[in-house]
Amino acid sequence: MTHTTPATAGTPASPVTGQIRSVPRPVGRIPQVTTPAAERTTSAPEGPRHRYTPALAQEIELRWQDRWEERGTFHAANPSGDLVGPDGANASGSPYFIMDMFPYPSGAGLHVGHPLGFIATDVVGRFRRMCGDNVLHTMGFDAFGLPAEQYAVATGEHPRGVTERNMVTYRRQLRRAGLAHDQRRSFATIDPEYVRWTQWIFLQIFDSWYDPDAEPAPGGTGTGRARRISELRDELAAGTRPVPGHDGDNAGGAVWTALSEGERRDVVDAQRLAYVDSSPVNWCPGLGTVLANEEVTSEGRSERGNFPVFTKNLRQWKMRITAYADRLTDDLELIDWPDKVKAMQRNWIGRSHGAHVRFDVVGTADNDAAGAGEEIEVFTTRPDTLFGATFMVVAPEHPLLDEVPVAWPDGTKSAWTGGHDSPAVAVAAYRQEASGKSAVERQADAGKKTGVFTGHLAVNPVTGTHIPVFTADYVLMGYGTGAIMAVPGGDERDFEFARAYDLPVIYTVAPAGGLPDDFEGAYAGEGVAINSSNDALSLDGLGVDEAKARIITWLGENGVGQGTTTYRLNDWLFSRQRYWGEPFPVVWDENDRPVAVPDSMLPVDLPDVPDYAPRTFEPDDVHSEPEAPLGRNEDWVNVTLDLGEGPRQYRRDTNTMPNWAGSCWYYLRYLDPADTRHAVDPTLEKYWMGPRHNATSGPAGGVDLYVGGVEHAVLHLLYARFWHKVLFDLGYVSSLEPFGKLFNQGYIQAYAYTDSRGAYVPAEEVEGDEQSGFTWQGQPVNREYGKIGKSLKNVVSPDDMYEAYGADTFRVYEMSMGPLDQSRPWNTRDVVGSQRFLQRLWRNVVSEETGEVTVSDDAPDAGTLRALHRTIADVRTEMEGMRPNTAIAKLITLNNHLTGLDSVPRAAVEPLVLMTAPVAPHIAEELWERLGHTESLAHEPFPVADEAYLVAETVTCVVQVQGKVRAKMEVAPDISEADLEASALAEPNVVRFLDGREVRKVIVRAPKLVNIVPA
Repeated sequence: MTHTTPATAGTPASPVTGQIRSVPRPVGRIPQVTTPAAERTTSAPEGPRHRYTPALAQEIELRWQDRWEERGTFHAANPSGDLVGPDGANASGSPYFIMDMFPYPSGAGLHVGHPLGFIATDVVGRFRRMCGDNVLHTMGFDAFGLPAEQYAVATGEHPRGVTERNMVTYRRQLRRAGLAHDQRRSFATIDPEYVRWTQWIFLQIFDSWYDPDAEPAPGGTGTGRARRISELRDELAAGTRPVPGHDGDNAGGAVWTALSEGERRDVVDAQRLAYVDSSPVNWCPGLGTVLANEEVTSEGRSERGNFPVFTKNLRQWKMRITAYADRLTDDLELIDWPDKVKAMQRNWIGRSHGAHVRFDVVGTADNDAAGAGEEIEVFTTRPDTLFGATFMVVAPEHPLLDEVPVAWPDGTKSAWTGGHDSPAVAVAAYRQEASGKSAVERQADAGKKTGVFTGHLAVNPVTGTHIPVFTADYVLMGYGTGAIMAVPGGDERDFEFARAYDLPVIYTVAPAGGLPDDFEGAYAGEGVAINSSNDALSLDGLGVDEAKARIITWLGENGVGQGTTTYRLNDWLFSRQRYWGEPFPVVWDENDRPVAVPDSMLPVDLPDVPDYAPRTFEPDDVHSEPEAPLGRNEDWVNVTLDLGEGPRQYRRDTNTMPNWAGSCWYYLRYLDPADTRHAVDPTLEKYWMGPRHNATSGPAGGVDLYVGGVEHAVLHLLYARFWHKVLFDLGYVSSLEPFGKLFNQGYIQAYAYTDSRGAYVPAEEVEGDEQSGFTWQGQPVNREYGKIGKSLKNVVSPDDMYEAYGADTFRVYEMSMGPLDQSRPWNTRDVVGSQRFLQRLWRNVVSEETGEVTVSDDAPDAGTLRALHRTIADVRTEMEGMRPNTAIAKLITLNNHLTGLDSVPRAAVEPLVLMTAPVAPHIAEELWERLGHTESLAHEPFPVADEAYLVAETVTCVVQVQGKVRAKMEVAPDISEADLEASALAEPNVVRFLDGREVRKVIVRAPKLVNIVPA
């Protein structure tokens, strides 16, 4: 039969009363999406006319999706402004802001792995809404990206066109899943109004500097905050602050006054949080652009395209994220994030406490004139081991190597020279070799122990010994000082280097009782200092902490060092030589100094260009230079503007921002994407995100639940935290952190199959099982387990699942596959189990023969009431803990109990329908309506258990996997074998021990034993 979508709520077969509201189109360029007519045609059902079949499921689902949209069922009400709730309702209940990580709309659309997190947040949002919360849940699109640009390069079509088509596909697929999004709040990062505010935020960062001594903003932590550039100018002019980079006493502004305006601008520009700097960057000729460290693989290749990446000095925009290193580290304690992600951020920031130590370079007019008067400064976290420093290593880019001795000094060993006749030749050759590697590749290759003696000798400040200075590419100029002191007796890497180059080893720490006489290698364990004394200082016998404190004091007293803190984190490289990104809202004047574009001229739009591609080069062309596509439109690049000093000629920046820019702040725009006066209204931000804005919000505030993959732990999450803290310092937000709670969902993986040639074959055409083996077209194939992808020929589209089973079945299956934070295998054959659950639920309410409601108004018996209220209590607990898989198992158990009754009591099945609604909302809405209710159950109260029925007799059931006890469950004495089996298979410990393996046999001895035999 053919179903036509009703124009109003009065036309469907099962009428629902209620006012029909007009729904505004979403802000921006994303059109409203409805399900195409082709998807609304279903075949005639087999069997009883009113059986819950995929065809009936589709009709129900499409009808309810239309109704939700027409009525604004999931509209979240702001406390002020035009965004109100359903039927114009004002904000009520506790605010609860839930988000998914911004999806990028790829051309392939969604596969079944993508919606896992989306459905999970939808389940949580629906549950919280039924608990009385004012739930804000929507989804936009991170629409700038390299794939669309590459498509534009290949086809000549503007990347906006393909991106907008892809968004339509995504929105259709997401709508079809029944996600309860407030579509009024949706947008894309490419929308002109959103670009305007992204550029505006960049200008706020550009107009700021970081004062490390300032008191924090109200409610802030630590010391230091961002301040306006105008305040810096005022303090320099008043003489209350020294002028950076200029000697002399600035009392009364004397030094500042003596500078020209151009010199003053240079001073100020160097202090900005967004600044231009020439420094080593990751240059990828094959892509024609610069990459951030995070976009380079450990093999030294581009994450996208797998091209080689080289280190090159270029002038680029940077963000001074390092100014926030301490707050980014310390404030992790204020938020509810997985420990793994916190550790990844701490490691990336890399805060280390230690000391800077200065080594004099040995140099005279006759020997190493280049080194005379020079010194090498290192940072070490273990200054207590300084007596064991027997050589030094500097980065190939270190300025000490710009001049080296003309000849090898006396005592040079042949292993040190790399076979070269002089230091100059050796260093030049090694520098050339190192320039062909990225920073990531150099770190990955550290174990290869490459290096060469520079000809320089340095003086160990505590021993007076002359030690050789090597250069090696595992030392990075961008981390610390670009030089290290090597202590082979306490560091394994230094020991291996010393052994390779025949360098001495001195042990400075030993355990109680000393090191064995035949000990060889580095000792990095606990102990006390040994071999660590001179005429003025002795560390011998001291523990590590006491020895560190004493040596740091000695270094300071003798003018050769001081205690300090350093960081692994570098400033964020913010320029990209691409077309498809936000243009910088900055122009360059005749003196090549940056000038901010005024707010009235925002957004700065992308121009038309004859070619969308940055100029790419041969992948190994290390001498190539970036040429951005925006530079090809001369009329756009060279402009005459009046920026307050009359019309002048300016040059636009031809770089674009990285795609991370738009995702740094999108959560704030969800609060009101139609606001033309603010990037975010402070009142709304405080309501939805302020510290302790609800019972579960912490001291840092932020989004209440943010769900996404762990792969974003360093990139997106760190950048967003940095931008948010700048906005906090400047008074635009009240929350200290953007995301109060983070949850990393696992991944849905799938089997792929290869033939005898190793070529992948279509997974859906493979037949067989673990016992008989797998075949494709009669030929044996090999099975492997991993990611889902087109190249692996194992993609399953959610569209296929919607057609074959319905969206509710798909949702229940994805939510019941296992714990949300664990990866799990996709198996289409298993989906039928979720379908059977919903079919049984349907039959418990509706006659398959007549379509009539069959429930009884008789009161439930005592056993049913105990089962019902135990289920209510358990399901609420599981839902609050984001464990929908175990919640579904409880629902199945109760549903099966009701199936075994002669008649199903309304008082028992209605709570079951309500509890099912978060995971299977369409069938729940339909059953709720057929049970006689005239309003959507989306805002119905979630059932509450009666404590009187929770004191039920239970027995302990032992669950074994392969004969070993893996779990114990408290179950009802009369639990059926089927229910006991279902509960055992859903038990979290059992799921973890099965680890995705299929089950060959389940032996049930109700109510006390279940034995599971994996395949």
